[in-house]
Amino acid sequence: MATQWDTRYGVPEYIFGTAPNQFLTEQAHWLQPGQSVLAVADGEGRNGVWLAQQGLRVHAIDSSRVAQDKARKLAAERGVTLDIECVDLLTWAWPKDHYDVIAAIFVQFVGPAERARQFAGIRQALKPGGLLIMQGYTPRQIEYKTGGPSAVENLYTEDLLRQAFGDWEILHLRAHDDVIDEGSHHAGLSALIDLVARKK
Repeated sequence: MATQWDTRYGVPEYIFGTAPNQFLTEQAHWLQPGQSVLAVADGEGRNGVWLAQQGLRVHAIDSSRVAQDKARKLAAERGVTLDIECVDLLTWAWPKDHYDVIAAIFVQFVGPAERARQFAGIRQALKPGGLLIMQGYTPRQIEYKTGGPSAVENLYTEDLLRQAFGDWEILHLRAHDDVIDEGSHHAGLSALIDLVARKK
């Protein structure tokens, strides 16, 4: 998988742009300087860099060294530092009760079995009282073709996210259509789903 993403990221431009995800920025009121945050599949660093600019201690993981080289460059340009680690996201040993915040923005690169392991890792790694901020695509995104996976089984529904995180405090869960502009690979009318949940 890393080779596939290395190829995809191996172009001069930032394929998802350098601006942070809009939904993530809208959650700034939940964030406090000094908190530890895991940025899952942070790629070229747009979200991790923004989180660091808010004063958080960012651990950014991804499987593509090519993307992470671009993330380091972006962080240097913005005057922040990230703890960047190249990992296989399917086999990474998620720490226990470790992070105050986990940001999982468009991490829908796996099918149901691998997603169950990924969600279990997220549940394990977040501290009690910690916050999960997640945005993804719903199955209708297949019709829009404006970004995201082509496999419908990788996409999220409200029921799926409630099953995965419904025992936590759901602060926000909404499926909606909206226009996004995140580089050349996420652009146009999109079928989105947003989740903010606090671990009990």
